[in-house]
Amino acid sequence: MSYYFIARIKIHDDAEYQKYLDQADDIFKKYNGEYLAVDDNCLVLEGNRDDSRMVIIRFATQNDFNAWYNSPEYQHILKHRLKAAHCDTILVKGIN
Repeated sequence: MSYYFIARIKIHDDAEYQKYLDQADDIFKKYNGEYLAVDDNCLVLEGNRDDSRMVIIRFATQNDFNAWYNSPEYQHILKHRLKAAHCDTILVKGIN
């Protein structure tokens, strides 16, 4: 069963955020993460949007997600994202 990591990100320091991006792709791939969407200009259908980027990443299993998120490699770069942006992130279990 797939799991989806969804992030609403409001970037306030582009240079610091770039430090995160410079390493993120290789780490996602190592832990079987697959980008499904990265959008800096989402169309708001209902409500208000106060973020600047939406990201959806698919992991094949919750174990893959846990291995990625808790890995030393990801924890090392996560500090750059958290310093550079306000982030709301959730994990959603897919439908069989």
